[in-house]
Amino acid sequence: MRPLSTSTTAKLFATGFTVGPIVDSLHNQCLLRYDFLPISLQWPIVLQQNQNAFGDIAVRSSTIAADAIESSGIHAYPYYFCSSWIVPPLLGFAYVVLGGLLPRILESILESLQIQKQEANATPSSSKVLSSQKLRTRALLAVTTTAMIIKLSEFLETHPGVLDGSGILHSPIETVSLSLLVMIMASLSQWALLDQSIVALVVATVTAIGGPLAELPFVGHGAWTYIDQAADYFPLQNLPSIAPTFASSDNLLLEMSQALFGTSNYQDLALSSITGPCYFAVAMDAIALGRWFDTSTSSSSSS
Repeated sequence: MRPLSTSTTAKLFATGFTVGPIVDSLHNQCLLRYDFLPISLQWPIVLQQNQNAFGDIAVRSSTIAADAIESSGIHAYPYYFCSSWIVPPLLGFAYVVLGGLLPRILESILESLQIQKQEANATPSSSKVLSSQKLRTRALLAVTTTAMIIKLSEFLETHPGVLDGSGILHSPIETVSLSLLVMIMASLSQWALLDQSIVALVVATVTAIGGPLAELPFVGHGAWTYIDQAADYFPLQNLPSIAPTFASSDNLLLEMSQALFGTSNYQDLALSSITGPCYFAVAMDAIALGRWFDTSTSSSSSS
């Protein structure tokens, strides 16, 4: 397995720590509410409105704030940035895993299966051939297109009827499915235009499935909550519930579920299905950044 340098690790973590929350904030207001250590930065016009109305910024009216934003035409939400203090380190760690560790692990597996030769011109090993400038351009394009895809998810979530212009769709479930299909096509287009490698496709697909599931402990422990309008995915809904009994094994499972999910009612934990393609896109830009950082590290060490 290719070694992961300290420099690449530090750069990936720093990018996830700083850029990650900014990109994530492009859609999180319409999806979830941060309950633990929240960060909320209001639009200046909302601050002024609140100062005039109450004389104290700490006392806020969400109705007046929303009206102020709507009348100004700036944004549909009173905040231009919402996150939590736990999100930057989480995204920093995620970028190291997605852009550094997982691609290397998958490359090693493909090499052992002798499949790597068929991807010699597309997988991260081709970064030795591509110049650092080209990899830098790809990385910047990957980050930009990821931001666009995440913004697209916000648009589709806040305009549920935009795909119903033909009058064919009437069910909310069908509307959600079509929005998810549009998001999947957008994320796959990003991969087709910027990468085309098996490694990136597999890593991003695994991330699209596992990323939302990894949020379940945070949702269960109250770090954030998906709002009712966006909560359409209950991944643990069909699992049997664990009721406390005299059996020690059942009690142990109950304690484990409460420790992991923060609640014994894990079947009710809700996510948003539209975040899956967003995770796919995030994995794509983490991989692109990792390749660029690898090349820049090699160039600096050789010089």
